[in-house]
Amino acid sequence: MKPFFSIIIPCCDVENYVRECLDSVLGQAFQNWECLAGVETSKDKTEEIVRDYAARDARIRVFNAERSGSCSATRNTGTEMAQGEYVIFLDSDDTIAENSLETLFRKISERPGADLYPCAIKAYEENTGKCEIRDNYTDKSPAEMSGLEATMEIDRLWGGTFCPMLQLTVFRREFLMEHNLRCIYGLRRQDSEFSPRALYLAKRVVPLHEQFYLYRIRNNSVSTGARGPGYFHKDWAIITESLLAFYGKVSAEPGFDRRIGACWWRQWGPRFLYFWFSPQNMRSIPRKQRAETLDRLFENGFDQFDSLLQYAPRHSRLVGPWVHVFVRHPSMRWLAELVFRGYFFLTRLRNRSRASFRSPAPDRR
Repeated sequence: MKPFFSIIIPCCDVENYVRECLDSVLGQAFQNWECLAGVETSKDKTEEIVRDYAARDARIRVFNAERSGSCSATRNTGTEMAQGEYVIFLDSDDTIAENSLETLFRKISERPGADLYPCAIKAYEENTGKCEIRDNYTDKSPAEMSGLEATMEIDRLWGGTFCPMLQLTVFRREFLMEHNLRCIYGLRRQDSEFSPRALYLAKRVVPLHEQFYLYRIRNNSVSTGARGPGYFHKDWAIITESLLAFYGKVSAEPGFDRRIGACWWRQWGPRFLYFWFSPQNMRSIPRKQRAETLDRLFENGFDQFDSLLQYAPRHSRLVGPWVHVFVRHPSMRWLAELVFRGYFFLTRLRNRSRASFRSPAPDRR
């Protein structure tokens, strides 16, 4: 019988967590699932543990991959191997809540065939036990939306600080295959690049609000173990390059909704300016490093960036040309940085009357 869920679990150096993860799957009352465990070359007993579980339950299939530094490769391979109707991405240091697959099955069966079923995550800090619930939609959000409507609803609720985690969503596998939706190899925080594309392409989005995923925040994970301000800097260049290329492609299609362009600027634009030109990051990330990543980002020109910039507020449009100056005129970089210092200072003053200034966060984790 075809499994209803395919649960894809990347595994690397997680011998202290992977048993709890797999037990949370095996302990589900709902049994019509398969588990694809992608084991990357590990320095501990991760593979031994996973293969022991697979030997005891044929629904767990194991495949190997070289160590890559991210979950992308195993998520992509798992998606291609999956036989289930719906795909769940589960990290090997996280778990799923008791009996949650049964609840998900029931809710999906009530509104079958959607491309995306966004749910909720219970995030908790391993050291302190502090926890919070993260859901990109509210009970007042529409029960069913197109991808465009869902993008605008998230923007209305959260602006640029929504939570783009792949683990938040149950995906219809054929939707992923039809649009060749894959994560970029080796990219950390790949969900910040993947999620906007998947959401836009979806024809039907049905928020379930189910708190099925238990997200562990621990000290030595890829996200929390970042070593210094520039640790993810190249990643954000790759993410921004990919999203701008996606924007360039879909914005050229007939009937492109300009409201989506405005949403994407609000989500991507402040993050871009913050990472490369905020006073904080200009101090902590060397100018040479920021210039190198921008050279890669704009190696094919500024057309997509300039096009998206048209949807920005006037004060952001005014500083847009100074990105060109920084990239194209090395001797003028000091002046461009001076302009951006003034931009961020004035932005603080402009926002102070409405709310305290918050630096745009990469995502709401």
